Amino acid sequence: MGITKTQGAAHTDERGKLVFFNNFSLEPVVRFYEINPSNTDVVRAWQGHLKETKWFYCCEGAFLFYLIALDNKGNLRPDLKIEQYILDSDDPVILQVPRGFASGFKALKEHAKLMVYSDVSVAASIADDFRFPETAHIVDWTI
Repeated sequence: MGITKTQGAAHTDERGKLVFFNNFSLEPVVRFYEINPSNTDVVRAWQGHLKETKWFYCCEGAFLFYLIALDNKGNLRPDLKIEQYILDSDDPVILQVPRGFASGFKALKEHAKLMVYSDVSVAASIADDFRFPETAHIVDWTI
């Protein structure tokens, strides 16, 4: 299973705006949460999982994402291609990060909000948690 993006769409009329993802199934999701960074200087890097898949949706503002593969012991694999994505609420996309990847991200706009969906319980996620300091792999956070 690789990294995938599900494109959403929006409809606006006199009543307001409706954002939808008609091609996204919530079937594997067992929990979700929202991340609201305190400011655009906060970097949340690096966290990965060997068993957990996560889906990220920026519902307000924008986020810069980097994804790095993990080896089978949970170590970063920066020798492989590092994927970069920008999630922006003006272009509704759900980014699927499959098991075997570590993510790092930061808000690009003040008051940004990120919805995170997971296919495992909190306990299973904690048991499968691989964290590294931001300096474990240097990327450009200044976009």
